[in-house]
Amino acid sequence: MGIQGLLPWLVININIDPTIGTAGPFTLTWHGLFTAVGIIAGVTLSVWLAKRDGIPTEIGQEIALVGVPSAIIGARLFYVFEHWDRFSGSWDNYREIVFGITEGGITLYGGLLGGVIGGVIYAALHKWPIPIILDAAAPGMVLGQALGRVGDLINGEHHADASSLPWAVKYTNPNTLGELGKAVHPTAGGYELLGDLIICGLLLWVLSRWLKAPGWIFCAYVALYGTMRFFLSFTRTNTGAGGEQVYFGVPVPQIVAGVTVGLAIIMAGYFLRHPGKITKEYADRVGWEPKDKDLDAKPGKGQPAGV
Repeated sequence: MGIQGLLPWLVININIDPTIGTAGPFTLTWHGLFTAVGIIAGVTLSVWLAKRDGIPTEIGQEIALVGVPSAIIGARLFYVFEHWDRFSGSWDNYREIVFGITEGGITLYGGLLGGVIGGVIYAALHKWPIPIILDAAAPGMVLGQALGRVGDLINGEHHADASSLPWAVKYTNPNTLGELGKAVHPTAGGYELLGDLIICGLLLWVLSRWLKAPGWIFCAYVALYGTMRFFLSFTRTNTGAGGEQVYFGVPVPQIVAGVTVGLAIIMAGYFLRHPGKITKEYADRVGWEPKDKDLDAKPGKGQPAGV
């Protein structure tokens, strides 16, 4: 008999309907609310960090206007890829691929990939300093992820292994997306939320003192998050038929986690050799000594000063 058998009150009961309310065809969910809160908070932090490093506010906002929709599209497409068995077949299933996003069904990995690709392409077209922009984006991205996980904690859509630990969660609302009445690990809405906040703190106040090369803060974010997701996947159970795709006995999120850690290492090496244009504000803050060709005191039209 586990500790909950002896002390049944040592479990966190969540009796909250995933839906806040409806107005005509519109439905407001806790998942959607905290996703929006996460986006606003993340963009605000990243734009502020970019301005600190010499990237004008309007440039940061422009990149966000491209990156956020790209992230949403990427998050949905990656979810469909992970759960292809659920969507393939009839026209109704294909239609759900496009419109089902209002009911959840997005993945953080897809959002990360889509947002980065969209933002990097837009920055490259305008010849803005990509590594510095990525460094500013990283803390905001992981902060947004943490806040978004509050919605996941409430609706319980990410199923996890049973747990007898005192911080296990039990979903008791009949409309829950979780496993009704079963005490489980709070993997997404607990462990990952806490891990995201720790990563955000490390990026802002610890690693920023050590990682001087432009782009390395972003690489650290990708590596840390990928490592965390790899190990947390062992406590998740939404795999197999009707859940995430599995290849060679390994769920897609774990495969992607391993790949992203490897990519982070490759990117770190690339950014060290190719830091790109460096703003004076960034160089002064981190003590970076760029080569003469990397520091340009004559900004062009639409360019941040010093690049």
